[in-house]
Amino acid sequence: MVKLSPSVLAADFSNLSLVMDQCGEGGASMIHVDVMDGHFVPNITMGSVVVEGLRRATDLPLDVHLMIENPHQYITDFAKAGSDMITVHIETCSDVKKVIQMIRDEGVKPGITLRPSTPLNTIEEFVKDVDLVLVMTVEPGFSGQLFITEMMERIVAVRELVDGLGESRPDISVDGDVKLHNASEVVAAGADILVSGSGIFGTTDHVSTMKEFVKIG
Repeated sequence: MVKLSPSVLAADFSNLSLVMDQCGEGGASMIHVDVMDGHFVPNITMGSVVVEGLRRATDLPLDVHLMIENPHQYITDFAKAGSDMITVHIETCSDVKKVIQMIRDEGVKPGITLRPSTPLNTIEEFVKDVDLVLVMTVEPGFSGQLFITEMMERIVAVRELVDGLGESRPDISVDGDVKLHNASEVVAAGADILVSGSGIFGTTDHVSTMKEFVKIG
């Protein structure tokens, strides 16, 4: 069964405790937290203080996606705030192996990701060192963008890449305009984890929508 990771970026920030309760009731496996700095991407969202608040509100694992420059400077802050996984962009790391090791040293699982426009071969040598590969199917920065159809082929390519690692292979997470109408295709392409923001929180019944997601695959 596919794992669901609701993205709180699209949720109601006036009542995140309720949102976390809904995620638990809906069968979510983890929570996706998008951190943006206004530099690497043209938007500013949340920091470690929000992660700390989410940690108090839920026992679900927190998958923190750092869309920020110089992520090595903030690994400790986000780890102490309660992150269970920290995913960094290949484009922002001058020493990728060092950043991955920093995350592990904090007792947190590392993930790696890249923009849709970045060649996949830039992450190939690091896939064996992480617990998660995040495939972005929109350009990072804003919620509500349309799925870039060419990225379906990237999901397939990443699936082939990680399957070659045997039992130690990382999970594949897919983020960007993942909704009920295309979720089955995304899973068929190779996704283990579906990240969905507006696909959940843009619907009238968040819990029911999440339950439909977790039935897929």
